[in-house]
Amino acid sequence: MPEHALKEWAVTVEALARGDQVLVVRKGGVGEKRFELPHSRFFLFPTYEHQRPELVKPGHRDDFRGTLERRDDPDLLPLPAVAELVDSHPIADPEALDALDPLHILTPDYAAERLRWRRKQPLWAAVLRVWRCEPPPVLRVRAEHGGCVSWIDLPDELSVPELAPALDDAAFGRAAEAVERALAGIAAG
Repeated sequence: MPEHALKEWAVTVEALARGDQVLVVRKGGVGEKRFELPHSRFFLFPTYEHQRPELVKPGHRDDFRGTLERRDDPDLLPLPAVAELVDSHPIADPEALDALDPLHILTPDYAAERLRWRRKQPLWAAVLRVWRCEPPPVLRVRAEHGGCVSWIDLPDELSVPELAPALDDAAFGRAAEAVERALAGIAAG
C-alpha cells in the first residue's frame, strides 16, 4: 500500500478517478522550495483550500460543486484514488501549456498563472495511472496533514482498499499518448 499521498484539488482528484483526465499540472505549494515527484505510487489526497469554481473550466464547474457537497466531516477525509506516476515533463513555456490545455480541467488563465509563479521553477505535467478505491479508506486529518505542501506521509493503520482502474489499459494508453503527442508537437515545432 502507498505510504504517501499527493495533495490535489478535490475537483481534479474526481476528474482523475473518473478517467476524465490522466494529467496533473503542478508547481508545488507555498511551503515548498520546489516541487518534486519522489514517489512512484501514492494516494490522492483531495484538498479544498484555494480551490475556486472560476479556476475550473466551465464544463466542470458542476463537478466542483459536487465535491463540496460530498464533504461531510472536515476531520475525516476519504482517499478516493491511488495513482502511479507514469511520466513527467517539465513545462517552462506557455506554448507547451497551451498544447496541454484540452487534457485537464483547469482554466487556461489559471494554468498560465501557475507557470508564471516562481518563474525559475518549471511547472510539472505528470501523467498518472489512477485506480479508484472501493471503498475509499478514511484518513483522520491531523495537523501534520495541513499546510501548503504537495506530499504527506500516511499513517500505518490506513486500510488497504479494493482498486478499480479509472481507465482500462487501452483507454489509458490513448490518454497518455495524447499528452505525448501534444508535447511532441511543441518540441518538433
